[in-house]
Amino acid sequence: MKLTQSLLFRVIVAIILGIICSLFFPAPLARVFVTFNGLFGNFLGFFVPVLIFALITPAIASLGKGAGKWLGVTTGIAYVSTILSGLLAFGTAKLLYPHILQHGTPQAADIDAGALAPYFEVEMPAPMEVMAALLLAFTVGLGMTAVKSDTLYDAADQLRNVIMRVIEVFVIPLLPVFIFGIFLSMGMNGNLVETLTSFGTVLLLATAMTWVVLILQFLCAGVIAGRNPFVALRNMLPAYGTALGTSSSAATIPVTYKSALKNGVSESVAGFVIPLCATIHLSGSMMKITLFALSILFMSDMDISVGKVMGFIFLLGIMMIAAPGVPGGAIMAAVGLLQSSLGFDDSQVALMIAAYIAIDSFGTACNVTGDGAIAMMVNKFARGTLGDRTEASAGAAAAGSIARS
Repeated sequence: MKLTQSLLFRVIVAIILGIICSLFFPAPLARVFVTFNGLFGNFLGFFVPVLIFALITPAIASLGKGAGKWLGVTTGIAYVSTILSGLLAFGTAKLLYPHILQHGTPQAADIDAGALAPYFEVEMPAPMEVMAALLLAFTVGLGMTAVKSDTLYDAADQLRNVIMRVIEVFVIPLLPVFIFGIFLSMGMNGNLVETLTSFGTVLLLATAMTWVVLILQFLCAGVIAGRNPFVALRNMLPAYGTALGTSSSAATIPVTYKSALKNGVSESVAGFVIPLCATIHLSGSMMKITLFALSILFMSDMDISVGKVMGFIFLLGIMMIAAPGVPGGAIMAAVGLLQSSLGFDDSQVALMIAAYIAIDSFGTACNVTGDGAIAMMVNKFARGTLGDRTEASAGAAAAGSIARS
């Protein structure tokens, strides 16, 4: 909780300082930060494919190691819920953005223009393309479930821990400096007012849409479980409030568990589904990222074809399952897709990160509250029990392994 609040505070301070400093910073000093942004952006381009491989490989292997029936059912429901949230975001953007946003709104300053060109650049070629990393992660992860190599799995798990450490001690701490440089550049190039005005509207829309997602999830769960969906949603409000205050799915698990029991979910089902979904069900995060990304595409007059966006959403759903459990982890896992699938540059990625972190708690609250809806569905399908102890324990072990990420 402290880390999340600290990151949000530092990002807000970075945005404010970037705006203020753009009013009086001399160009030579501003170019120092532009140079840093170029280096940091190039590092992200190098690092993201490694991150994707390191996180997704053990996640898939973990699912395979606990390949119980209800693990597959729960994972499938969580993935479908996340994908449907993305499709809802796409439909909302197509319907509302032409009325609330303007085409051609500048999204970020051209950091290579005039006085704000970097002092120098260092090329950092990625070891592989983002799609290659994703395919390799699937191939190796699925292969490990067939071969059942504990040594290889342990190596993949340790690689994940190393990458998590890099994210925690290097990438996340430097994000505020990166965001400061972006807003400094926008302010000095005259693009700031239009960008903030337009993006403020999208922030409000994304917050409201997380509630739409929850209502739809509980309407579906209510029909399947035969319960009043609004009463069930009301019973989950303690979990929503806890997540809103902590911005942590893991910290909210005990409250989510107790709330699920109030909705008639058995202890065995709740004890399995809630911890697992806390790490693989990110419908709220999907809604935010998709709406933010499409707003940038729309305002920048970039391609928003159905095929392009659908591919992005389905791949992003996989990324959300393996998103690292650190503040800003979901958006960091999505960076590679934003760049490879949608063609985002460093400035647009920085805007995405800033917007995501600004309302991170609302996305987390949506994620964990929706876990209660999934628990109701699984409880109905399983008739209150997960079957024999072997299958239940296998699934629980996989859930614990995934939760470590």
